[in-house]
Amino acid sequence: MDKLVLLKKIKEIYEENENIIAYLKTFNNEDKNSLEDILISYDFQAGSYIKGYENNPSVKNAYCDYLSQIINNIGEYDSILEAGVGEATTLGVTLSKLEKKPNNSYGFDISWSRIKYAEKFIKNKNLNNVHLFTGDLFNTPLKDNSIDIVYTSHSIEPNGGREEEALKELYRITNKYLILLEPSFELADETARTRMKEHGYVTNLYETANNMGYKILEHRLFEVSSNPLNPTGLLIIEKEAGETVANPMCCPVTKTDIILKNNAYYSQDSLLAYPIINNIPCLLPQNAIIATKFLD
Repeated sequence: MDKLVLLKKIKEIYEENENIIAYLKTFNNEDKNSLEDILISYDFQAGSYIKGYENNPSVKNAYCDYLSQIINNIGEYDSILEAGVGEATTLGVTLSKLEKKPNNSYGFDISWSRIKYAEKFIKNKNLNNVHLFTGDLFNTPLKDNSIDIVYTSHSIEPNGGREEEALKELYRITNKYLILLEPSFELADETARTRMKEHGYVTNLYETANNMGYKILEHRLFEVSSNPLNPTGLLIIEKEAGETVANPMCCPVTKTDIILKNNAYYSQDSLLAYPIINNIPCLLPQNAIIATKFLD
């Protein structure tokens, strides 16, 4: 079933504060959270992160205090990316706390509406050179080794069973350090573990990273967690740095260069165009438009 035809019904479910993903999973008898289910659910919830931060900034501020300390002490960097940036409440607050601001910061999310709110949050923080766009965590529109520091904040969370896929893709685009702030199944108690399994959360990031041979610098519980039933774990992976990549963004399908023309990004190699809606580049693979005559 094409779940996009259900958006009006899903809106009613959202307004009744029911679980959208649980509702969508019933149609295909799915055990895992599908990308489409996550996208639909997150897009309806757009605005909730900023509202939550404005109502109670103390937890987020403390969370970003510790994250910024890690980045401040980790080494040299020129670029930072939050993969699964949501509404940029973590990215915006963290950037404002860094001793050294990166030359360029990036953030992508699967949800266009989340990015719309993220743009507003970054603007209100008076932050510059922050590039936001839609993107798929498992097929990012970024080149190999293109970002010095890549981090996540509970964005791999709903993708239980896809730990290896997520790690491979995030490691691919990382140039120096990959910092993961994700549910810590290994360090959680039984009650929290049961809840994580019920929600389809990731459960073995550390074990998977270790088995893949990645250089793990640190693995422990993070200092701040907003929900004791979903404790945040810290996992820091180091990668041998390569050459600096001047233009990190690329075609998500072919990983080739994209150029900006009018209201779209275009890859001359793949002949695919990606629309820009309300100044937000749409760089999900499914956003691609075959446009062989785009430059004519």
